Amino acid sequence: MAQWLDNAIFYEIYPQSFKDTNSDGIGDFNGIIEKLDYIRELGCNAIWMNPCFESPFGDAGYDVADYYKAAPRYGTNDDLKRLFDEVHKRDMHLLLDLVPGHTSVEHKWFLESMKAEKNEFSDRYVWTDNIWESPEGMGCLRGISDRNGSCAVNFFSSQPALNYGFYKPERPWQQPVDAPGPQATVAELKNIMRFWLGLGCDGFRVDMAGSLVKQDEDGKGTIRLWQDIRAFLDEEFPDAAMVSEWGEPDKSLQGGFHMDFLLHFGPSHYNDLFRCEEPYFSGRGKGDAGEFVKKYKENYDKTAGKGLICIPSGNHDMARLAAYLQGDELKMAFAFLLSMPGAPFIYYGDEIGMRYVENLTSVEGGYDRTGSRSPMQWDNTVNAGFSCAVREKLYIPLDSSPDRPTVQEQMADPDSLYHEIRRLIALRQAHPALQSKGKIDFIHAESHSYPLVYLRSMAEEQILVLLNPSDTPAVFECTLPLSEKLYSFGGDITAGEGKISVPAGSYGFYRTSPIQ
Repeated sequence: MAQWLDNAIFYEIYPQSFKDTNSDGIGDFNGIIEKLDYIRELGCNAIWMNPCFESPFGDAGYDVADYYKAAPRYGTNDDLKRLFDEVHKRDMHLLLDLVPGHTSVEHKWFLESMKAEKNEFSDRYVWTDNIWESPEGMGCLRGISDRNGSCAVNFFSSQPALNYGFYKPERPWQQPVDAPGPQATVAELKNIMRFWLGLGCDGFRVDMAGSLVKQDEDGKGTIRLWQDIRAFLDEEFPDAAMVSEWGEPDKSLQGGFHMDFLLHFGPSHYNDLFRCEEPYFSGRGKGDAGEFVKKYKENYDKTAGKGLICIPSGNHDMARLAAYLQGDELKMAFAFLLSMPGAPFIYYGDEIGMRYVENLTSVEGGYDRTGSRSPMQWDNTVNAGFSCAVREKLYIPLDSSPDRPTVQEQMADPDSLYHEIRRLIALRQAHPALQSKGKIDFIHAESHSYPLVYLRSMAEEQILVLLNPSDTPAVFECTLPLSEKLYSFGGDITAGEGKISVPAGSYGFYRTSPIQ
């Protein structure tokens, strides 16, 4: 089932900002189709596309108004089906971004649920019984209709929470998970998935997958919900891939997901590596990977060694890598990202080092995230090749820097970040030990110490990965032999007398013997 995930390398497309083909200043499905060969040539064989359904775009499409209709600004359902077909022609796969936790306030389900008269949708959302009672620990909408009650919201006030029930109901309005309202919501979720899988999508990245059942501290109710959906998929769409935004891989995999995202918030320490005052992958050598490795190993062990934890280069919700790392530091970060278990995810533009655009006014709920969502920089023509619209019509302003990186320039430079990522992807794809299901053992990952070293293995193949982002050489004790160099960047890594020396700003991949 979904065996293509074993060597999947994803490219995340934020459709609004990728490629505009009708000069309205907003990217579209035809623009993605036009650039599929570029994505394939980079080495990516899978795509995660951010929400593309009809929406008022109060939260960039994460506020869905119709789950069964593509947003007209991107194209029609027929255009989206053609995108699926073109992806498959290139032996690639595409995951749609599914938002099951809430809808837009403009969704017809919500409009019906606001009515005072009981109807099919009255229990589709989480409503209290009284206008003066708000759901504990959640924001709410109140005084917006004749219905007596307050409606819980997720995140923005334009996102009413869908009702999947409460694991431990405590108030009369808190319905158990097996009540008719929550069960109808689950049934409709299956219908939505059935519709798009039937049109040719390959599965879903599921937004905030662990948050559906309320008052579910241990996740037991939500796990059970996803197990039910997994059973439906196994019967009707056994090849459908499911990747969760959960941040707790043991729960995610138990629920039937194939892979789980490492979240950039919470306890993961993911951004200790990339986005903090002293990132581990900075050349200053003042970072700390110790807490990240400790938490990663804890999660890895909980998954019984499956290790299907996805680590993205970035996404639409956080500052770009290039806001904290520059030059060869970015190459070092990708050497790590492309050699860890689970599927790597490359956020559009990160492969050329696109920058976070400072001081932008919020667009469609982006706020401080807006600077990570600027248009893709293809070349040095009008609007960096993103759109033929007048500049004022662009969805988000471009990086106006005269030295902004472009695909065209990076493709022409064999020493560019783009070409280094291509080489690293080719290396990963040539060695199963470096792919999603390869085992990982950390060899050197001490607190506030360099280098970071781990052993990847699959069957008889063992590959030692050594990373020293620091601007000073690093030496550590290790008796594993460096029997064959597969790839290196920077200076020559040497071994002898029970120690391995890794020059400043260098990384390497070496065949070695297994741990005894």
